[in-house]
Amino acid sequence: MKKILLMGNPNVGKSVVFSRLTGVHVIASNYPGTTVEFTKGTMRLGDEKAEVIDVPGTYTLEPTSKAEEVAVEMLNEAVSEHSQGNLVINIVDATNLERNLNLTLQLLKRNIPVIVALNLWDETKHTGISIDTEELEKILGVPVVPTCAISGEGIKNLVTRLPDAKVGIYEYQNEERWHEVGNIISQVQKVTHRHHTLLERLGDASIRPLTGIPLALVAMYAAFKIIRFIGEGLIGYIFEPIFDRLWAPLMMKLSFVLGSQGFVHNILIGKLVGGEIDFVESLGLLTTGLFVPIAMVLPYVISFYLVLSFAEDSGYLPRLGVLVDNIMHRLGLHGLAIIPMMLGLGCNVPGALATRVLETRRERFISATLMAIAVPCMALQAMVIGLVGRYGTKGLGLVFGTLFVVWIILGILLNLILKGESPEIFVEIPPYRIPYLRALLKKLWMRTRWFLQEAVPYVLLGVLIVNILYSLRIIEFIGRFTAPVVTGILGLPREAVGALIIGFLRKDVAVGMLLPLDLTLNQLIIASVVLAMYFPCVATFAVLVKELGVKDMIKSAGIMIVSALTVGGILNLLL
Repeated sequence: MKKILLMGNPNVGKSVVFSRLTGVHVIASNYPGTTVEFTKGTMRLGDEKAEVIDVPGTYTLEPTSKAEEVAVEMLNEAVSEHSQGNLVINIVDATNLERNLNLTLQLLKRNIPVIVALNLWDETKHTGISIDTEELEKILGVPVVPTCAISGEGIKNLVTRLPDAKVGIYEYQNEERWHEVGNIISQVQKVTHRHHTLLERLGDASIRPLTGIPLALVAMYAAFKIIRFIGEGLIGYIFEPIFDRLWAPLMMKLSFVLGSQGFVHNILIGKLVGGEIDFVESLGLLTTGLFVPIAMVLPYVISFYLVLSFAEDSGYLPRLGVLVDNIMHRLGLHGLAIIPMMLGLGCNVPGALATRVLETRRERFISATLMAIAVPCMALQAMVIGLVGRYGTKGLGLVFGTLFVVWIILGILLNLILKGESPEIFVEIPPYRIPYLRALLKKLWMRTRWFLQEAVPYVLLGVLIVNILYSLRIIEFIGRFTAPVVTGILGLPREAVGALIIGFLRKDVAVGMLLPLDLTLNQLIIASVVLAMYFPCVATFAVLVKELGVKDMIKSAGIMIVSALTVGGILNLLL
C-alpha cells in the first residue's frame, strides 16, 4: 500500500491535516523500540487506498532528539520503498515560512516525491503576509498548495494534487541552506500591516464552535422565519385567492355537469362538503390534487430554496458543514452530510440524490436512512404546521423535537452497528460574498420547476389511488386487518389507516387526510411523527432504490418501520 508521510515542524497543524485526510478511524502506536508515538490511518486516493502516517514533528533531518530520529528513520523507510509510489506532504506554517523552509530544503534532497502544504493560510491574510505560491512552486520545483486545516480550506486541492508530487531538483550546498532560505523569502514573501475586515471576522467566527454554534442557531431561526413569512405571504395573497376566486367557480360548474356525485365526480372533483368544494378535504384530482402541491406546498418550496440558494452562494453552507463536522462524525457521517439534510428539508428527493457527495456506501446508507426517517420535507412541514399548529407551539415542538431526538439517537446507533469508514470532510471554503442575483434566481427557478415536474404527478396519482381504494372498500379491509397495530400500539382510530397508506404516495396529502377524523392533539402528534418516519414517499423511495440498491433499501425500509412503530408506541404511552 502506498505511504503518504506528513512531515513538518512541531505545532504547524500537521495532526489537523492528518485528521482531515483520514477521518476518525486511525491507529496510534509507538515506533518499534521507542516510546515515540505516531499515528496512521488510511485515505482514498483515486481507486486505491493509501496509508497516511503522521510523522513526529521535526525541525531538521539532522536529528537532535529521539522524536527527530524516528522521523528521519520513517522517512528513510519510505525512500527505500520508493517503487511503491510513496510521497511526503511537507506541512509548512505559512506565517513562519523562513523557519519552516529549512526542513523543506532538506526534504528536497531526498529521493522521494514531495508536495508542500502552506498551512495556516488564513492567518497570513490576517497578519498582512503575502506569499507568491506560484513563484515558490517554480523555485522549489514541487507543488505548493495553500491550506487551512482547521476550516478545511485547500485540503481538497491538496488531495487533488497529490499525484503531482515530485522529487526535488533544487540545488544548494548544505552549508549554504540558511542563505538559500533567505534568498527564497526575499523573492516570494512580502509583509504589510493590515486589519481584519468585518466579513473576515464573521467568516472566522462562523467556524469556531464557541461563536459558530450561536451564529448557526440565529441563522437557522432567521432562515425559517423568512421561509414562513414568504411562504404564508404567497399563500395568502396569491395562491389561495386564485383557487378560491377563479378555480373554485369553474370546478363547481364542472361538478354540476357531472351531477354533483358519482364515481367520475368523486375522482375528478371529490366529495362536496356542505355543498361546496373544500380544497383540502374533497380529495378530487382537479381540486385537492392541484391545490395541495400548488397552493399549500409550492409557496414554501419557493421560499425554502430561495433561502438555501442564498446560503450556498454567500459561502455560509460550507462553513456550516465544517462547524457541524464533529457532531456529524458521531452519527457516522462528516460535515458535508448536512447538505442532504438541508435539501431534505425542502424535498427528500434532492436530499436523497445529494447523498452522492459522501464517499462511502456506509455513509450514504446512514445519511439516506436518517433523512428519510427524521427529516420532514417542506410539504410535510407545511401540512403539520397547518394541522397541529392550530393548537399552539406545544404540539409542533413535540412533533419536530421528537424527530430531532430520533435523528440523533438513530444516527448514533447506526454508527455503532454498521462497520466501515467515516472519512474526513474535504471542502473548499470561499470567502463570504454577496450572491449574484441572476445566478441565484436561475437556481431557484430550476429547483422550483423540478418540484412541479416531480411532485404534482405523484400527488395526482396519490389522490387517484386513494379514491379508487375507498370506492372498492380496500382501505376499509386493510383498516380491519391492521387495527391491532394502528389502534393498539399507536392509539389512532381505524380510519387513520387510509392516511398511512396514502403516505407512501404523498405524505403531505396523508396529513391532510387526518383533518376530517377529528383527532385529539395527542393523536395528531403521534400520527404526524409516524407518517414522517415510517416510509418515504414513492418519489423518494424510487430514488433511494436507485442510489442504495434493492438490498440496502430493504434494510433501510425495515429500520424505518421498526423505528416508526417504536417511537409511535412510546409517544402513545407518554402522552
